[in-house]
Amino acid sequence: MTYEDYKKIYDSKKGSVQEALDLIKSGDVIWCSNNYNEPETLFSHLHEIADRVDNVIVYKSRIGSYPFMMTPGMNGHINCHNYFYGPSYRQAHKLLNASFIPVDLPNYYRMVNRHKPCNIFTAQVSPMDEQGRLYIGMNQTIEYYAVKDAIEQKKTIIVEVNPNLTYMNGSAFIPVEAVTMLYEVNTPEYCIGTPSTTPEEDKIGEMVASLIEDGDSIQMGIGGIPDTVGKHLMDKKDLGLHTEQFTSSMATLIDAGVITGARKPYDTGLHVGVFADGVHELYEYLHNNPKCVMRPGPEVLNPANIARQDHMVSINTLVEIDLTGQVCAESIGPVQYSGSGGGFCFTLGTYFAEHGKGILCFSSRTKKGMPKIKATLTPGAVVTHQRNYIQYVVTENGIADLRGTTVRERAKALISLAHPDDREELTRAAKELYYF
Repeated sequence: MTYEDYKKIYDSKKGSVQEALDLIKSGDVIWCSNNYNEPETLFSHLHEIADRVDNVIVYKSRIGSYPFMMTPGMNGHINCHNYFYGPSYRQAHKLLNASFIPVDLPNYYRMVNRHKPCNIFTAQVSPMDEQGRLYIGMNQTIEYYAVKDAIEQKKTIIVEVNPNLTYMNGSAFIPVEAVTMLYEVNTPEYCIGTPSTTPEEDKIGEMVASLIEDGDSIQMGIGGIPDTVGKHLMDKKDLGLHTEQFTSSMATLIDAGVITGARKPYDTGLHVGVFADGVHELYEYLHNNPKCVMRPGPEVLNPANIARQDHMVSINTLVEIDLTGQVCAESIGPVQYSGSGGGFCFTLGTYFAEHGKGILCFSSRTKKGMPKIKATLTPGAVVTHQRNYIQYVVTENGIADLRGTTVRERAKALISLAHPDDREELTRAAKELYYF
């Protein structure tokens, strides 16, 4: 077909936000694209139908603060579920408008859709191209499989078309013929700034960089410390990239010729990730770089695939760690704060990679002065990373390699990484627990 043919189909699918809302009925299960491609306009108006629907479930990303989440009384009418909480989710959870799903990112769509199959898929997309494709440009956490199922099973597909969005090599797309309804918006693209770091965190980043060797493939998680590692890697050669999140620091390293992928045992020469969060310049860079590839989360974050990169290095952070090496990276006590995401997948994958290194890096105390290294985890804290698979732990006070160590050796090593003012109490507690 010609572009004119696709344009006729496009025009025939056009509607309004209100008409899209009219398609949603009681009992519907809605999946949406995440972050950059979340349908912001639809969700900004979703609360308007709460008085006529019951038991509508929305599986959405960690971003956005919408009335249907933040308004008391939505529970039972419209509820949102997710495997990774952001700030709005934490408040919506207290209102009983949201609930957490304990699952890793690569298993999220497959397991949840099996439990409660969706009948509506929605996303914010870039304008239609010459082949009638509407791209979901910067996220592949669930998109490939959700779109595939929606098309094959003829589910309702609602998209908002935004001229400000772009896409990259490997982005999922929806053929215009498969769309049930579309409407046009002109809202700013989703951007986040570069995280700011303290001198202490910069010191941690420098120590982490010292563990990375020429030819290693890297993954850097969400947060200031993992991101700041990048500026200390400028003297490395032929690094590879096999990551969950594309960040601006990664684009800088690619542009400088530090990340080449030349020594990756598979996907050689390609820079592979699942989603991008950053500034406009990052999205433009990814759009114009054919060596940057977006792949589905279940493929990239499969621990077996991570382990295939035999010099794989994962760099993540945490909330707290106990003296045996148990790691909580997603809750504050029993209160859900974020989620496991792909963190444990990389910990497990690097553990089985032939020359892999799993690195957890963090300041020894919180910004409020509370210790992150504890004798035992806070009651109710979620164990995100099992102690069996923990290797490098890095704080501003040094580096410890826990792989193969006894509990006694671990306790001594972790106490040495704690804040100096916390060490005496940790030592006393360790003796009470018969670690010493």
